[in-house]
Amino acid sequence: MVRERAAALLIDLDGVVRVFDPAVAAAAERRHDLPEGELYRVAFAWGRLRPAIAGEQTHEEWLDTVVAELAVTGVADRVRARAAVDDWQADRGQVVPEALEFVRELRAARIPVGLATNATTWLDADLAALGLADEFDVVVNSSVIGAHKPTREFFAMACVAVATPPARCFFVDDDDRHVRGARVAGLSAYRWHGAADLPYLRAALAIPAG
Repeated sequence: MVRERAAALLIDLDGVVRVFDPAVAAAAERRHDLPEGELYRVAFAWGRLRPAIAGEQTHEEWLDTVVAELAVTGVADRVRARAAVDDWQADRGQVVPEALEFVRELRAARIPVGLATNATTWLDADLAALGLADEFDVVVNSSVIGAHKPTREFFAMACVAVATPPARCFFVDDDDRHVRGARVAGLSAYRWHGAADLPYLRAALAIPAG
């Protein structure tokens, strides 16, 4: 079966439009005498992260659980753990200019673009700080809608938000699980590897190469 050309883009934030330098977390660990990789290991353990991206906890409450785990396991006392987490979290990442330009090209061509992201209650503040608040037609934040990628519910709500049926939505993400989940939900989906993917994506969405 030949699919209709995509009429809307849903794009991930972290790893696509925004990136974080892992050296920031490593530097915070060194400054506060934490083992290498400990912040990511604790913070992004699925059982700890999921409540924050599902809207069951605020961003601050999630960080409190990270501090508590670091203290309980004896990696650091609570004061040092809090200082390390706050130091790490002060960095809110950097925009990927090529991805942002792609988003702008699509919107200029009247193709709606939705930011579709697993995120916490800090998302709006992060978008404002990064200058991204007005760069998308809609923002689909998992912690707001109460469903996260790669569930069918997330993708169904994202397609509704961008006012386009799944069969005509094109989804871009850097996580294989999310890409597979989008395809199961009926979307076309592509795994982002970097700016070298843009010629293919422009072609898929009928955008002339820049």
